[in-house]
Amino acid sequence: MPPTINAAAGVQLSDLGSYQHAVRLVLTNDMITAARPRQGALEQVLRWADPISKDLRELLGYTLIATTRQVRLIRRLDGLDPTQTTIFAAKSGRPFDRRRLAYLCLILASFLRSRVEISLADLVRAVTPSANAIDGLGFDPTVTGHKAAVVDVLDWLVDRGALRLSDGSAAAWSADTERGDALYDIDHDICAALFRPARPVQHLTSAAGLLDATYVSARRGARREAAAQRAARALLEHPVVYYAQVEPEVADALRTHGVAENLARLTGLAVERRAEGVLLADAGGRFTDRPFPGRGGAVNRAAGLLLAKIADALEDPDSAPLLLPVPPAAIDQRELLERIDAALPLAGVVTELAWSAPSEEDPPEERSRGFAPQADAARPLGQPETLLPFVADSGLRAMIDELYDELGPASFTVTWQHDPRGLLQAAVSFLGDLRLLRRVDGGVLVLPAAARYRNIKAALPARHAQGQLDLFGGLGGDLRG
Repeated sequence: MPPTINAAAGVQLSDLGSYQHAVRLVLTNDMITAARPRQGALEQVLRWADPISKDLRELLGYTLIATTRQVRLIRRLDGLDPTQTTIFAAKSGRPFDRRRLAYLCLILASFLRSRVEISLADLVRAVTPSANAIDGLGFDPTVTGHKAAVVDVLDWLVDRGALRLSDGSAAAWSADTERGDALYDIDHDICAALFRPARPVQHLTSAAGLLDATYVSARRGARREAAAQRAARALLEHPVVYYAQVEPEVADALRTHGVAENLARLTGLAVERRAEGVLLADAGGRFTDRPFPGRGGAVNRAAGLLLAKIADALEDPDSAPLLLPVPPAAIDQRELLERIDAALPLAGVVTELAWSAPSEEDPPEERSRGFAPQADAARPLGQPETLLPFVADSGLRAMIDELYDELGPASFTVTWQHDPRGLLQAAVSFLGDLRLLRRVDGGVLVLPAAARYRNIKAALPARHAQGQLDLFGGLGGDLRG
């Protein structure tokens, strides 16, 4: 029996748009306060806090923390996602590097509940010994890069309401650490909401311990519900979900009427189903951090032009594309976990209480690592092999060179007009984040959702007189990023 559509069950049709808008605010903002993301947003969400909390808990297994001063969504992670870097970013939009992330953790750890305010000079004095005790990190007030990292972290905390500047400025301190200073009020409730790991971090031996283990540990009777929640989380958090790259139970849940339709009613997005998978389409750009196609700058435009070139190559009747199997998502997860765990400090870890996310079938010696062995992993059990068109790096380079010849280097802005290879790399990475291309050794695989944009040339207007391109202005149907 197919599951019923029970999202927003108690919401009147006349209020459904307001409810969906509040849901989108919750899902697209890591913290909602009276001033963030804008005035009035907190009131819009609090009006619907109870039904939103119920829907997110039942459909996704998420926890909504809502008070009169803040709203924070606690997600359950089924996998690590390297594309979600915009949460931790400086005002310039540049993602935090490891130094900034480390400083952020040390600064949050230094706040004592007994203190309601702290000066920047005192904060630096408190954090410096801890930073200097970590090999490769450290803090030196004479190093401009170190001071800039601290300022970026403080700006991030101020933006989320964890700190409030009451006197002075961080810029003055950065310019002259001897005379400049700043005074901040501390909001401990928001600080506590910002840092809520799924497990005690001192007990982790792998980043895999932060992942949800409900699915693998659930008894047979509860696995169907766990698979449905896992499927809903995958569809909500990723631009597109391919059946061949998820567990068979998750694929079955996505194929069944109910999971995607509940999310569509919850968010106001539209379900698009194909033989290879399913996605939630965001035609209005209300639920994406990377609208495509759209007015997203040179990289966004180049990505669309590159897809048009790839479509022409694949449709050429004189040359059949090479088809290769797509690596399973488990390979990406294993490699990402290994890169993260390579930087994990082992000294002081309480190994006897270590958390991991093992599979019931994992051998005992692998469970302590936190992930199943995948050295010769193929595809999810029971899933057919998927063959996709392969485009070699040499072909991609030829395509970007053709675009520069056809449109002129100035069409790609000052940043990229002399760097076609750099723009190609950025465009391919962008399309990879959207799950339209998949980077492999020697080239890329063209993923099925890329066919959604096979007629993208129809949206390319004529070149403007000043040499700039204003692409995709009339094309609807954004793919969530």
